[in-house]
Amino acid sequence: MKYLVQISRIFVGVLFIISGFIKLNDPLGFSYKLQEYFGADVLNMEFLIPYALLLSVFVVVFEVVLGVFLLIGYKPKFTVYSLLAMIVFFTFLTFYSAYFDKVKDCGCFGDALKLTPWESFTKDVILLLFILILVFGLKYIKPIFSKLPTTVVALLSFMISLWFGYHVLMHLPAIDFRAYAIGKNLQEQMIIPEDAQKPVLEYTWTFNVNGEEQEFVTDGSYPSVDGEYVGVETKTIDEGYIPPIQDFSIESDDEDLTSYFLEKEHLIIIAMYNISSAEADGVAKLKTFTDEAIKKGYTVIGLTSSGQDEKQQVKSDYNLNFDFYLCDEKVVKTIVRASPGVVLLEKGTVVNKAHWNDIESIDLSQIENSNEESVNDFEQQVVLSFANESLYETDYEKNLYRASEYYLNKLKIPDSILLKLVPDNYKDFGFYYATTGPEHKLAKTDFFYETTDLIFEKVISEKDEVFYTPSIKLSSFADGEYAEGFFEKLELIIKSDTERFCESIIGKEFAKNNPIKYYSEEYNCKVE
Repeated sequence: MKYLVQISRIFVGVLFIISGFIKLNDPLGFSYKLQEYFGADVLNMEFLIPYALLLSVFVVVFEVVLGVFLLIGYKPKFTVYSLLAMIVFFTFLTFYSAYFDKVKDCGCFGDALKLTPWESFTKDVILLLFILILVFGLKYIKPIFSKLPTTVVALLSFMISLWFGYHVLMHLPAIDFRAYAIGKNLQEQMIIPEDAQKPVLEYTWTFNVNGEEQEFVTDGSYPSVDGEYVGVETKTIDEGYIPPIQDFSIESDDEDLTSYFLEKEHLIIIAMYNISSAEADGVAKLKTFTDEAIKKGYTVIGLTSSGQDEKQQVKSDYNLNFDFYLCDEKVVKTIVRASPGVVLLEKGTVVNKAHWNDIESIDLSQIENSNEESVNDFEQQVVLSFANESLYETDYEKNLYRASEYYLNKLKIPDSILLKLVPDNYKDFGFYYATTGPEHKLAKTDFFYETTDLIFEKVISEKDEVFYTPSIKLSSFADGEYAEGFFEKLELIIKSDTERFCESIIGKEFAKNNPIKYYSEEYNCKVE
């Protein structure tokens, strides 16, 4: 029994130290796992979610310290019964998770080693058996040093563990086990190899055979049954190959820009999984850093799961000069353990990461010919995206979005997009004019008025034939309050070639207060 206790003592002590240290390296990540357990669909203890980080630090520090205590023989009775209480609790947790299929990974070894729920439960049962040996053989656990050195080592283990936990919270994990670690290429982490193991599914088919429901199990093929089909249920036997990165995306309100940004040579991502809960001191630091980065030629974007209103609010409150894009909250939390956190990418490869506390330590090298290249690349990509994808509910909304992207990035809107900005009906004009509304992201700009002027000036100043008909069409939607600002430009167009104006509106109907209706009468145009 004595030797069995010593073997169990070493096994349990070492395992608790390793498991605890891995989680202590990333207490924020473990707190996210605790939040998952506390959620309504698992333990339904949501009142504990605000305390998840505090509990996370306590649990992992206690786990490491108990492992050290056991190895050095400090307060054996307290240590062994504390270990027993912990393993009983975690055994229940992993069984509940596995049986009800609630949490896919217990987080026992952080991101270093992923265990399925049943693997986690099996591991805890084995540990429970070893700890029960310690309980029954408690008298054989003796300190390996005299009283004073044992106490000193115990105290040092507690202080070092607490300091290390605080350090990684104020900076970043000392060892990054995640798929977004420095040196990892995100595109490669998302690829599923052609020879990868496929998922194995079990299909349970239900048929009504001679008035009785019967079940038939297959691997997917439709069973040959002489009966009436009732339904089918599927069960995953083996998930097959799962790529390290599954749900990463960079999305605007209307399109997926993941591939575009991951091809960027100099990209900085500002990660804030939830803008409202981001640390204000960190957000305040972003202005100086991102301004400097953009000045040196970097492309800067934000990633968050927050809504449009919060995105616009934080940009306005802190005068930020970059746009936020949408990404799943859990993914943003995984990318960098800070809010805000900073990630530098070179064509999808992570070259640096930093907590907002360390933002000043990031070396931003000047990029040669950066401004011209980035603008040209952006314009080319936008035109290609615009030409090849139909991403909005209507084409017009997509056109409007694209024009606004140029405008907000202070780029010249290409004629091809400016032409397509002209609405075809009152509904589209409503989208266009809505950009002046207080709730719109363009509300604090003169987008509507400036782009309208651009369209008219193409005809008035540049004598651009292509824009003549679109200019008249645009004027046709100026009804009532919309008519403000149209009269002067429209009159210049009409006076330059009245006959052409009259010909362009033959057969068209206009609202009573429409400026075209007014001028068609003033210049005696024959309008039906």
